[in-house]
Amino acid sequence: MDETQRNKDVARRFVDAMGGDFAGAVEEIMAEDCRIVTQGTTAISGVRGKAEAQAAVKLVGQIFPGGLPTTIHAMIAEGDTVAVQAESHATHVSGRPYNNKYMFLMRFRDGRLIEMTEYLDTELVTEFFGA
Repeated sequence: MDETQRNKDVARRFVDAMGGDFAGAVEEIMAEDCRIVTQGTTAISGVRGKAEAQAAVKLVGQIFPGGLPTTIHAMIAEGDTVAVQAESHATHVSGRPYNNKYMFLMRFRDGRLIEMTEYLDTELVTEFFGA
């Protein structure tokens, strides 16, 4: 298997884990020096390292008790970079449905995630998480 295909496989495992063992995927897939960037000016926007991402995953589990099942619609990869277009369908702790759309731009080194920039519907995030 070449590097590009391996990176696509790892990206798919990471996104699929959002609806299941997301904490395990963060631990297994993210490099220690990984950097996660969530675009926008929402309550969840900003730059996080692995430890902060692990804490955020616990919060996601509390806010979405059934996980954040996410479907991949498209994936493009070249070398160490994978772009993933995806959509989540989850239930918020309040019982309200949560459906967001994403573009994840991921970079890998030796099969581990080293950087991810997340683009999403920031208005929906503000509605569910506050300003």
